[in-house]
Amino acid sequence: MTTNVPEPAKRFKEDEISAVVKIGTHDGIFHCDEVLACFMLQQLPRYASAEIIRTRDSKKLDTCDVVVDVGSTFDRDRHRYDHHQGTFNETMRSLRPELNIKRDVRLSSAGLVYAFFGEEVIQHVLKKQLNIEPDNECLLAVYKKIYDKLICEIDGIDNGVPMFEQGEPRYNISTHLSARVGAFNADWTDTAPAPDSLERFEKAKAYVGQEFINTVIYYAKSWWPARDVVAKALANRFALHESGEILELELFCPWKEHLYQLEEEQGVVGKAKYVIYCTREDEWRIICVPVQPASFVCRKFLAKPWRGIRDEDLSMVCGIAGAKFVHQSGFIGGNKTHDGAVQMAIESLASSED
Repeated sequence: MTTNVPEPAKRFKEDEISAVVKIGTHDGIFHCDEVLACFMLQQLPRYASAEIIRTRDSKKLDTCDVVVDVGSTFDRDRHRYDHHQGTFNETMRSLRPELNIKRDVRLSSAGLVYAFFGEEVIQHVLKKQLNIEPDNECLLAVYKKIYDKLICEIDGIDNGVPMFEQGEPRYNISTHLSARVGAFNADWTDTAPAPDSLERFEKAKAYVGQEFINTVIYYAKSWWPARDVVAKALANRFALHESGEILELELFCPWKEHLYQLEEEQGVVGKAKYVIYCTREDEWRIICVPVQPASFVCRKFLAKPWRGIRDEDLSMVCGIAGAKFVHQSGFIGGNKTHDGAVQMAIESLASSED
C-alpha cells in the first residue's frame, strides 16, 4: 500500500531556502491549533528557520510565505491555511478521501497543515529523533493514527464541534492538549512578559511540539511494530486451541487495535475471545478481548464462579493448578504457568454467564 503524500504547493530552490522565510499567524490569545501548525511547519527544512510573525495586519501577512489561522483564506497554492471563514467546511475526509478516514470533523489550522504536510513532517521527525525511515505502510498507519488520536481532538475543540450527535463520538479527547496550551497565555494579573510577546508563544510551541514528537515516536517505534506480533498470534491460534478463540502473544505489546483491524481484514471479526501472554517468570495473564479498545465489556468474560477469588482458594474452585487470581469483573485473570493460563481460557470458553 502506498500513501498519496500531497506535494508542496511551491517548490523552493536551494538559494531560496537561505532567504528569510516567514510564517504568519494571528496575535492576541493563541490556541493549540496555530501553535501546533507552526511547530509542524518548522520541522521541515524549508521552514526550519522561519520567523513567526504574529499579527492581524493584512499587509504584514501578505509578506509571509505561509499564513495559518488568520486571514480568512484557505488557498493551498498560496499557502494560506485559515479555517474561520463561513465558506470553509473542509475535513480530512474531503481533502484526503483516499485515506478512508472515518471521522468527519471540520479542520482547524493544525488539521489543514497536517493534511498537506503531515506525512513529510512525520518522516523528518523520525529521521531526526530515531534515524529511521518508515516504509509507506508504516507511514500511512502512523499518519492516520496521529490524526485520530491527536489532531482530530485539536480540530474538534478549536472549532467547537460537539463530540456527540448520536451514537459514537465524532472525536475523542485523550490529551486535552488544547487546555494545557491555553494555560501559556497571560492571565489578567500578568504584566511580564507582555501578553502579546512571542516568548509565551514559543514556550507553548515547545510544549506542544514535544507532545507531537512523543506521539510520533510512540506510534512508529512501539505501536506499529506490534502489528507483526498480533498477526503471528492470530495466524497460530489454532495451534494453541482447536477453537481458534485463544491467542498467545510472544511478547506483550499494544495489541487491541491491531487485532480488530486484522480480524476485519481476514474476515474473522469477533472470533478471538482471550489473549494470553507472559509478564515475567511464573506470571501469565489471560485478558478477555473487549468489544471496543477502551471498553470493559468483553466478548467473553472469564468463568463467573472464579471472579474475585485468589491463589489457593481459586485453584480449589477452578481445579486448575497455579491459578493466581480472577478480577471481580472477570475481564482479566492470572496463572503461574503457560498451560494453566491456557486451561483457564479453555474452560471459560465453555462456561455460562448465568
